[in-house]
Amino acid sequence: MIPGPLGAEAISPGSIAWLSRGVTALIGLFVALLAYRGFKRNDAPKMRLLALGVGLLTTGVFLAVTVANVAGADTGGILIARGLVTVTGLCAVLLALLYRYRITCRFEARTEKTTD
Repeated sequence: MIPGPLGAEAISPGSIAWLSRGVTALIGLFVALLAYRGFKRNDAPKMRLLALGVGLLTTGVFLAVTVANVAGADTGGILIARGLVTVTGLCAVLLALLYRYRITCRFEARTEKTTD
């Protein structure tokens, strides 16, 4: 426990850790919303995938861990929930990075078939 000034309540390290994870989730949600606004403004599907990935990697992980913790899951269950959300978020970011390449390859494959 960390002693507080002037006899205030002591703040536990667990509370500080929870607060820092919450702030990270809020900032990640803000960045995801900015990316989503970019998708709406420019009609760019890459930005939608990026928004989904960033949202899952920050806010999604925080919510998954919080819900699993409140539900009474053990450490293994919490780690599985966190891992699944993290992998899903990373896949969304990867798809956002490769989106243009996939469309180009499909277009080139179609034009090669029609020119033969």
